[in-house]
Amino acid sequence: MPDSSPADPVHPAAAIGFQRAADAYDRGRPGFPGGAVAFLARELALGGSTTLLELGAGTGKLTRLLSKAAAPRILAVEPVAAMRERLVGIPGVTPLDAVAEALPLGPRDAEAAVAAQAFHWFDGDRALAELARVLPSGAPLALVWNVRDESVPWVTRFTDVIEPYRGDTPSYRSMRWREAFERTDTFAAPTRTVFPYAAPTTPDGVVDRALSISFIAGLPPPERAQVAARVRDLVPPGHTAFPYRTEVWLSRRR
Repeated sequence: MPDSSPADPVHPAAAIGFQRAADAYDRGRPGFPGGAVAFLARELALGGSTTLLELGAGTGKLTRLLSKAAAPRILAVEPVAAMRERLVGIPGVTPLDAVAEALPLGPRDAEAAVAAQAFHWFDGDRALAELARVLPSGAPLALVWNVRDESVPWVTRFTDVIEPYRGDTPSYRSMRWREAFERTDTFAAPTRTVFPYAAPTTPDGVVDRALSISFIAGLPPPERAQVAARVRDLVPPGHTAFPYRTEVWLSRRR
């Protein structure tokens, strides 16, 4: 049975940044809108007897919502220890210390799979090969991202503050993650459904949103403090929502 190993490393930006930023991630990252959660529960055919594989479960932002919505059995894969600790105790959830490219599962051990805020971190070709191994034919795969709505001026300025630090850190917006679907014959091309989402927050929450970004969390403390100060200055006074669009990409195992 495959297992994670030093040959299957977590990207350094994620390994360092998310280990440091698990608290900020919990405080500052949004959940997911009810419409998107209901859509996932329906399209993944979730129920009390379903075994759902969640890749890159993080601190359980989506895990908890799916657990409450449909009570499936969730195998929650998360290689970063500080994040995985927060999955312990969620009803029906088994945390797994592993990576998407080397799953500690046997053939057809899961009936559906989901990854939220995560697939762009993976070696897409290897991850899809593993998913093809552990999912039966016809099984659904959903990829989910909350994407900042940069039609809002202050959100554009938020991006302007953080992007100079990105370097070669992977991103959803590059769309490079889709290339693996173009190369595989085991999964259908994913189709997108979009849900507007005004995520409740506070000015402190917006700062935590910035500090939860892997390559910001990995900065030396003085630079991280400068980013926090710049982000705090751009948030409109009394602001209580961070505008996103939640994008759900749905594919199926052929």
